[in-house]
Order: sequence, then structure tokens, then C-alpha cells
Amino acid sequence: MSALSALPFLKPVHLRAPRSSPGGQRRHTLPASEFRCLSPEDAVSVFEIEREAFISVSGDCPLHLDEIRHFLNLCPELSLGWFEEGRLVAFIIGSLWDQERLSQAALTLHKPQGSAVHIHVLAVHRTVRQQGKGSILMWRYLQHLRCLPCARRALLMCEPFLVPFYQKCGFQALGPCQVTVGDLAFVEMQHPVRGHAFMRRNSGC
Repeated sequence: MSALSALPFLKPVHLRAPRSSPGGQRRHTLPASEFRCLSPEDAVSVFEIEREAFISVSGDCPLHLDEIRHFLNLCPELSLGWFEEGRLVAFIIGSLWDQERLSQAALTLHKPQGSAVHIHVLAVHRTVRQQGKGSILMWRYLQHLRCLPCARRALLMCEPFLVPFYQKCGFQALGPCQVTVGDLAFVEMQHPVRGHAFMRRNSGC
């Protein structure tokens, strides 16, 4: 069974009724809003959003195009995209990590036996920013992780100015991160992923 069919909250969310043709027959239309795991075919759209979001701020991207394809091939179930009428507007990409804290190697590795989900990047398309989409997507993503037996906690690293945003999403600061990128220093943050048995019994996971 695919991850999508096993996770009810990832099924398309239709926000308006399908239109009908003059003859009374339904036309096939794209869902107004849909959350789903990403695939390698989404990599270019992902990179375009990420590049615009990060290069203007830090001069580099958390993941380059080949790294995006790498993770979407290895662990697509640890990604989540928000699509509006078929267009990607926001996304999260993660991989598994097997140590207590992040290290430089966590930037490029996926550890299948790990129990920590390293969130590499969350980005929102510039045309829909300041609408709360980042917070909504993170909430959806954490619900998604609760249906994955491997996930016990989520880890991420962010610049200090983003700490309040992630605290509002339920993350707690662990202190300075060991990872550096150029001159940038990061704060490491953690969110426990709880309630696996409860979620499996009550959501079809």
C-alpha cells in the first residue's frame, strides 16, 4: 500500500465543487488544494521555489537540484508538497538521521535505520507568502510523521531570526548547531513525534 493511500489527511482536499459542463456532465478539474508526498518529477519546481526563497537571503540553497532529486528518490515519504490547482506553492523535504544531534554529514545523508527526521528545507512560493502557509504545511507534515513508524522526533537547523517561527510550530531549541555553511551559524531545534499507536488505531495509518 502506498503512503498516500494509507494517510487519509494527505488525500486531496477539495475546497470548491467541481464545475459542470453545459450538458450537465462534470468536467475533470484539478483539486483547488492538495497535500501529497513529492516525487523526483517535482524536483525542478521545488528547486525554483527554494532558489528564489534562499539565494536572496543567504546566497545559497539548503539543497541543490541534484540533492533534491537524491532525497526524493531515496525517501519521498519524508517530503510533503502543497499544490493549488496543480501548482506547487510550498514544500518540505526531510531525510532520516541516526544520531542525537545533527552533524555536517546530515546535510547530504539519509540513514534508513534512523529515528530522527532531519527537515532540510521548508519553502513557500513568493506569491503566497505572509498567508500562514508555512505554519499550516509544518502542522500537516508533523501529522504525516506521526503515521510513519520510523519517526520518533523531528530535527532542523535554522538561523536565529527563524527560531520564533519554529517555536510557534512546537519546536524547542537545543542550542547552537554543529553544522556551519560558509559564515552562517545555526540553532538546532527539535520536535517530538508522539502517539504512534494512537494515530495508527484512529487514522488508518
